[in-house]
Amino acid sequence: MRRTGLFLLAVLALAGAAGWHFRTPLAAWWAARSTAGTPAVPAGPAPRPDPETYAVLAAEIERWRTELAARHRTARSDEERGAVEHDARVLLELMLPSMMRCWLGTPWDFHGTAPRPGGDGIACGYFVSTVLKDAGFRVNRFRLAQQASGNILRSFLHQDDCLLSIGTPYDRFATEMAAADRGVYLVGLDTHVAFIVVADGGFRFIHSSGSRPWCVVDESPLEAEVLRRSNWRMIGHLTGCPQVLRRWLGGETIAVRGA
Repeated sequence: MRRTGLFLLAVLALAGAAGWHFRTPLAAWWAARSTAGTPAVPAGPAPRPDPETYAVLAAEIERWRTELAARHRTARSDEERGAVEHDARVLLELMLPSMMRCWLGTPWDFHGTAPRPGGDGIACGYFVSTVLKDAGFRVNRFRLAQQASGNILRSFLHQDDCLLSIGTPYDRFATEMAAADRGVYLVGLDTHVAFIVVADGGFRFIHSSGSRPWCVVDESPLEAEVLRRSNWRMIGHLTGCPQVLRRWLGGETIAVRGA
């Protein structure tokens, strides 16, 4: 079996050892990666914030980051380092969306700085910065959240890796986004910042919405009115950037642009 297959089995075994606290979000994400078309939201009652699962995910992703970092440091060739970076990308693309979805239903608040899902409200920038910090990126979540969306993206990605479109019709943008390389993206809008998660043939827009229903939501392209209405869109492929993966593995401090 290939290294990646063993790694994924280890991640799933880890979930079992943790008492399957997060089997539902992981299963949903894995199904989204394995099925063509826009990933579907499971039917049922409105999602509720899940701080317990979030705490488990944050602890486990840090444990895996530490183990992968040790492998990366002791790798003897570019090929071995590349294999570890690939495993890091697989892990982040599996775990980050699950962490985001633990926040679903958390109220939006323009001044909200909630440190965990539920309870107090969360602003869009703080939702992005808090998830990234808790996923193992060494970043000051307060300074990051207070920046313009373009600076949030450029804190992680080189300007050349951030694609800006102004005035692009939404249907065209959505078609191009659905065909993009799978993974987790940061997206900056006119007055907003969010995540886009791309799977085979579709994407989800996950953000703390200052529009109805005024909470953290996971939306399909058809539901994503905030994304549709924005004239200015900057996209950066967070998990597809080798430099980002190396900084995550190395535990490097992320210097916040504009701070």
